[in-house]
Amino acid sequence: MRIDAYNQIAQVYGVQNTAKVQRTQSVSGYRDQVSISQAGRDYQVAKSAVSGASDIREDKVAQLKSQIEAGTYSVDVGSFASKLLEKYESSLM
Repeated sequence: MRIDAYNQIAQVYGVQNTAKVQRTQSVSGYRDQVSISQAGRDYQVAKSAVSGASDIREDKVAQLKSQIEAGTYSVDVGSFASKLLEKYESSLM
């Protein structure tokens, strides 16, 4: 590759004449600043409260365990079947 050929092509297309860019003057005393809205702060508080809570509701689990052990826990078969079909149909989509 010949460099002088590149220089000639650059002159034809004006590659060396780039657009002039104006430099902005630096402003002293100003700093970037971030402010969080009230909704954002509320979200942070709610998120920290939820993250501290247990994923398992021990009171409900204990109640259901005792009902199962006592033989008093009953399941509505129709409701269970409809929810099962609903879940199956949504997985097909």
